[in-house]
Amino acid sequence: MSEDICQNLKAVQQRIAKACEKAGRDADEITLVAVSKMKPLEDIKTAFGCGQIHFGENRAKELQDKMDAYDEEEVQWHMVGNLQTNKIKYMVERVNWIDSVPKKKTIREIEKRASRIDRVINVLIQVNISGESQKSGCEPEELPKILEYARGKTHVNVRGLMGMATYLDEDEDLEKIRPEFRLLRELKEEHESFNGENIQLEHLSMGMTNDMEVAIEEGSTMVRVGRAIFGERDYS
Repeated sequence: MSEDICQNLKAVQQRIAKACEKAGRDADEITLVAVSKMKPLEDIKTAFGCGQIHFGENRAKELQDKMDAYDEEEVQWHMVGNLQTNKIKYMVERVNWIDSVPKKKTIREIEKRASRIDRVINVLIQVNISGESQKSGCEPEELPKILEYARGKTHVNVRGLMGMATYLDEDEDLEKIRPEFRLLRELKEEHESFNGENIQLEHLSMGMTNDMEVAIEEGSTMVRVGRAIFGERDYS
């Protein structure tokens, strides 16, 4: 199993490199976030031993438990799932990135909790780029107000945007979702005027196991990959 994870990581990195070559980009521009939800801590330790640094969790409680159990300083922990405001207090002591910030209220709570322990948290603003009601994230037109609210905060650094494209089956044409990724890139470019102080829109977190190549072609700097690294999850 350990060898499988290392081999899978290498295969994903090769996919990233190939997509970057096609897009005329440098693979070093891409941060791979290994999404380890529902996977045991041993799998994270194995991936870390193979050189993986960034790990993402979808559930606040699981993230907290894993951070408590594996206090490895080099690991960069990401909260990538739907985030209830009342869960933020449980993660601010260790989490490095909160990638799924959908509204001003979330920023306010992160700032309040992080200020009490004098930590600075990196955040990404999640935008609903698919238009699906079940997907989290702000509407594109809400982004300026959220960025304006975030400006000047001392314990929240806005580092970019995050989006999830419409899920497609493996046999569907990925070109269908290219416009969704392109929308997020265009939103980033349109709002770079907010850059300064604690806002630096440098990252685009978009693309997962099945669609990372298209996301990279459209400018992604972070891809969130779980299944291709850790294998299928057991939901039983």
